[in-house]
Amino acid sequence: MKQFIKAVLATPFITLLWNLLMVYICFMICRIAFIWYNWDLYSGYLDTELVLNMLKGSLRFDTAGIMYLSILYIFLTLVPLHFKERKRYYQITRWILIICCSVGIVMNLADTVYYQFSGKRTTISLFTEFANESNIAQIILKEVINSWYITLLGIALIAFLIKFIRIPKTIVYNNLWHYYLIRPVSFLLMGTLSVAGMRGGFTSSHPITLSNANQYVNRPVEAVAVLNTPFCFVRTLDKKQMVTPHYYTEEELNERFSGVIMPHSNDVFRDKNVVVFILESFGTEYIGALNKDKPDFVSYTPFLDSLIEESLTFEYSFANGRKSIDAMPSILSGIPMFVENFVLTPTLINKNVSGLAEELSNKGYYSAFFHGADNSSMGFKSYSRSIGYIDYFGLTEFNEEPQYGGMSKFDGIWAIWDEDYLQYFCDKMGSFKQPFVSSIFTASSHHPFAIPEWRKDQFPEGNLPIHKCVKYSDNGLRLFFEKAKEQEWFNNTLFVFTADHTNQSEYPEYQTEVGKFRVPIIFYTPSGELKGRRNAIAQQTDILPTILGYLGYDRPFICFGQNLLTTKDEDTFAANYINGIFQFIKGDYVIHFDGNELMAMYNYKTDTGLKENLKDRYPDIASSLTAQLKAVIQQYMERMNEKSLVISQQP
Repeated sequence: MKQFIKAVLATPFITLLWNLLMVYICFMICRIAFIWYNWDLYSGYLDTELVLNMLKGSLRFDTAGIMYLSILYIFLTLVPLHFKERKRYYQITRWILIICCSVGIVMNLADTVYYQFSGKRTTISLFTEFANESNIAQIILKEVINSWYITLLGIALIAFLIKFIRIPKTIVYNNLWHYYLIRPVSFLLMGTLSVAGMRGGFTSSHPITLSNANQYVNRPVEAVAVLNTPFCFVRTLDKKQMVTPHYYTEEELNERFSGVIMPHSNDVFRDKNVVVFILESFGTEYIGALNKDKPDFVSYTPFLDSLIEESLTFEYSFANGRKSIDAMPSILSGIPMFVENFVLTPTLINKNVSGLAEELSNKGYYSAFFHGADNSSMGFKSYSRSIGYIDYFGLTEFNEEPQYGGMSKFDGIWAIWDEDYLQYFCDKMGSFKQPFVSSIFTASSHHPFAIPEWRKDQFPEGNLPIHKCVKYSDNGLRLFFEKAKEQEWFNNTLFVFTADHTNQSEYPEYQTEVGKFRVPIIFYTPSGELKGRRNAIAQQTDILPTILGYLGYDRPFICFGQNLLTTKDEDTFAANYINGIFQFIKGDYVIHFDGNELMAMYNYKTDTGLKENLKDRYPDIASSLTAQLKAVIQQYMERMNEKSLVISQQP
């Protein structure tokens, strides 16, 4: 018996458990680094109960992530074949584990930095978002240098693995019956534990997903610290995300929310030009005119501030997504991002999707989309063409007109500097036949937050690296309007301004689940026809129906927003999706819903930190908001999965 016990203790099974423990330690250190680096998200929110719950949840998700990374090592180590029992064999398996888990460490630490820009753990959608970018290596190298302390931590953790990951001390059995008794049992035991770990436990009826992290925290933003990036990558691989819920019958559903926008029968169409600005990373936080309630607020948008005073804006306005690739479908097609891998999903790629340009083509409009980056960048050209834009003007077209300076105006990483590209944008519109719809996606207010050398004295560093970029791009807008006012098309144009998403933040209220989506939505007409600041909610998906409603468009179309010009203030709302949770904002309240259960409700106007959960205090309000959100979700999923995203119409 002693010999048998000794043989058990000497098996690779015990060494394997030790090695996995070392990986757990590294993952937990990565999590501590994540919380420290993003401390503004958690300062003032953490208490003993929450920390213990987060620790419990993180062990569950780390187990899944580590099992995904280690499964090959586990199989090769424990597979019961006695002829593999050689020192060199186990040295190879040791390095397999080190390499796989080092990749996991790098992913976790990279997200520690990248989270400030993405607002969520990185998933497989990253490869689509940056699939056509040739500058990624340059950006990564720059960030490795800027975040040198995180880089050093990564090197230290990998060195830790190299030092402490072991191979079995005893690898030869004198008695094969010991071997073939112990090893199959060890193999089956660890195989069972590995599968259970990947699924989230023995009692899980379904494998855990990203949204399960929210059961261990109070707010979705805290769930990011519970998750780990390798788990998020694997769980979004080839995953069908768009599952249609059945909250209501078809009749009940249409009574609560319809994805079809119907025209007003007495509207008379007016063929005004439409120009849509999608301003890279222009969060509400940077705009003085939208932060007048803050004493001594420093505005980084003096021109936009002056324009807002002559425009129609809204007290609370929101993006529907957190990434640039989420913005175009929301703004130009009225389709929000309600699932991970949004642009990747075959259900959207294979759909016939309409949009602003397609709808206005029915009225004889010419259309063009502008983005000063490589023509394949971010998939913008592909999407703009799919929704009806006739022409696309990117880096290629800019360089074909040498009078604008060509690559001498390139920022070296992303695109043509905004100031120069906006001048080009203005000139090109001067050559368009009216009426036209034209859209531009700016680029300079983007990581790594650089501005031209000749503007650095004019726009010095602010409190955050992005501040100087916002000031620079805002000045580019000023110069654009100085030129545009002199052109014939200007006075007959509706201008719309919004941002793709938010970015770096210094004010706590903009670091919450609500604040992280706050972007401007501005409608400007030179005549002053649209003017004022309404005590209403606006979202990116409202832009399409509002533009078409303003023009008097006479055809129905699919959209998940509302015409803000005809919707009462109290009926306006915004819906978005963050870390597996649906967020719905209406009136004074915001709710968080995981698709099955209401998790929280806050008064986001008075409780700007979202600290007091009111779902049990005001059950009637919570129930009403949840019912409407369910209808929006069901309509969305039905349209994305089974129904059409366009309405077939006769000319």
